[in-house]
Amino acid sequence: MPDDVDLVVEQWKRERPDLDPSPIAVVGRLSKLAKKLESELGEGLSRFGLSEGDFDALCTLRRSGKPYRLTPTELAEAVLISAAGMTKRLDRLERAGFIRREPSPADRRSTLIALTPSGRRIADRALTSHLHDEERLLASLDAGERAELAGLLARLLETPPTR
Repeated sequence: MPDDVDLVVEQWKRERPDLDPSPIAVVGRLSKLAKKLESELGEGLSRFGLSEGDFDALCTLRRSGKPYRLTPTELAEAVLISAAGMTKRLDRLERAGFIRREPSPADRRSTLIALTPSGRRIADRALTSHLHDEERLLASLDAGERAELAGLLARLLETPPTR
């Protein structure tokens, strides 16, 4: 059954027969899907009072293993944001009681970001809910289709930029 992306492709075929608009069928759907995922998963995280960025930082600390501590630089690199962006995020998480800043035992000039017991609890609860939401969003695909799609998406992400 044709969708609105198919309509766009057909319109471009008609208006610019000299071009191949077939990439729109993939990229357009990926773009629409990204927006849908962001919206629906963000809504789920908001039930815990977390933004996607807050959740990402808490889960990065949680999956780092005991003692659930990283340097601000390690954390920023893991979640792919600038140091300034990480500082604002950490300030918010610290005010909420989910992390604390600790002096590094290895270097007095350095700080470690530690997940608090409250932060661990919210990360675990939010992760459980988040994975249920992701499962719901993927319910129309069987295990083989999910594995195939994951592999295809990984290949697309490995493609080096051309500019």
